[in-house]
Amino acid sequence: MIRKTLDFETAPGYEVLANAGKTVLRPGGRSATEKLLEWANFQPGETVLELASGLGTSAIALAKRYGVQVIGIEQDYERVAIATQRVQSARLERQVQILPGNVFALETISQHFDYVLAEAILTMQSPIGKAKILQGVYQRLKSGGQFLSHELLARNHEIELHRVLSSVNRVNATPLSLEDWKTTLQTAGLHIHNSQIGAMRLLHLPSLIADEDINSTLKIIWNIATKPQMRSRVLALHQVFQQYQQDLGYIILAATKI
Repeated sequence: MIRKTLDFETAPGYEVLANAGKTVLRPGGRSATEKLLEWANFQPGETVLELASGLGTSAIALAKRYGVQVIGIEQDYERVAIATQRVQSARLERQVQILPGNVFALETISQHFDYVLAEAILTMQSPIGKAKILQGVYQRLKSGGQFLSHELLARNHEIELHRVLSSVNRVNATPLSLEDWKTTLQTAGLHIHNSQIGAMRLLHLPSLIADEDINSTLKIIWNIATKPQMRSRVLALHQVFQQYQQDLGYIILAATKI
């Protein structure tokens, strides 16, 4: 994990949580991701493009677990360097590459893939940004290839949630309703064949322990408790999540290129 010196007042919420030590930053947690991977039914030798691959944790895990070939793109060059070192340490250079890249410029990648994986990425984009990324996803998928998505769901009050989440997260967080997420993917030419929704429990203690294990959870709590600026931001996030717990959830979708 990168321990950058952050301006906790202005940093995006996910960077604040990552700096506290949280590794699972998806709205449905590890269990939702596991369901998404179950739907995928990866076969050895198949190819996966992972968007915003960070430190390469997911890419390395996919290669080890399923024997797939993974290319991850990440716009932070420091993260790319660390992820590449981790791939080398795992002796997975023949299976995994982490490359500098932008999710809005997928046309720069020449390869076509059996899968494109994107978790907690589309939520942070405007409608135009969502459409641009999905256009690139469609272009990078093979015919019959699958897009695997894990995002934040708005059950009600989409406009209010956009305003509140963007303010507290310091990013343009724009969750959609179930129907709007489906329409967004279908408009991009992707046929949805599996979907699931559930409660968002990103800072819910039992879910935190399930995602991070007890020792890591205690370290996260300690970091938050001993850093006042971090604590202020995390408490603000927690308050919003609590206030809108009936309106926020997660959604996972598996869709095929038509």
